[in-house]
Amino acid sequence: MQNAGIAALGLNWRYLAFDVRPEELRPAIEGARAMRFIGLNLTVPHKLLACELVDELDESARTWGAVNTIRFEARDDSGQWRPLAEFEELPETDRILARGFNTDADAIVRALREDLGLDVRGRRVVLLGAGGAGRTAALRLAAEGVADLWLVNRTAAKAEALAAEIRQRHPDTQVRLGYPGQGSVDLLLNATSLGLRPDDPLPVDLNRFPLPSATAVYDMIYQPAETPLLAAAKAAGCRTANGLGMLLYQGVRALELWTGRPGPVETMRAALEAHIYGQRPPASA
Repeated sequence: MQNAGIAALGLNWRYLAFDVRPEELRPAIEGARAMRFIGLNLTVPHKLLACELVDELDESARTWGAVNTIRFEARDDSGQWRPLAEFEELPETDRILARGFNTDADAIVRALREDLGLDVRGRRVVLLGAGGAGRTAALRLAAEGVADLWLVNRTAAKAEALAAEIRQRHPDTQVRLGYPGQGSVDLLLNATSLGLRPDDPLPVDLNRFPLPSATAVYDMIYQPAETPLLAAAKAAGCRTANGLGMLLYQGVRALELWTGRPGPVETMRAALEAHIYGQRPPASA
């Protein structure tokens, strides 16, 4: 995805993947800084730890409490910090700034809007999972103005802590634990890992929440393209989408932060789908 976007922008760059253990994250970031990398993406389990390892946090990282994108910057002749990509020649300086961003949170909202046609403001949402991805999703949905948010998580204490944080930061959102007692919701969102393996149980308790109670179902998992949850939701008449869009949009935003240019969304989407599915995935209902 990123290399396709880089090629479309005509840049002499290369996006590479590295396995880094958590205890080696600091020297890995310092090594990238020393080698004048343009930037980095980080995935689990590095996103929280990286908040303590970068020099500056962008507002997005401060708001959501996680870093998934780092941009390296240097001072120009006027003393202003600028992304390394903006320099015609890499600056001869020992002072390179690592600035941390979070592109995951906005990608959630964009994916829901573009893949499901759903504006979450004023909506009723059930969120499955209160871990890293679930926490970011819950806080972003609350910031976007969802009216009612139900948190369902295996560990009640984690869900309660997240609910307390939402009540403090976004008091206009009515947040509760467990499933709605009755009535329909606009969205059921799965932020758990259940569905990655074919023998996984559904992440939702159908006895407590029948799928026809949700107008739309979004599963953050993108491989397989149709999880058992999405298959069941489609059979129940729900609009459905998987997490490919979220992966795409966070990547597009990261490339935009590094380059200062609009990301080639459709080029990156086609590369992502070809790599993950070998072909375009089946259309959502």
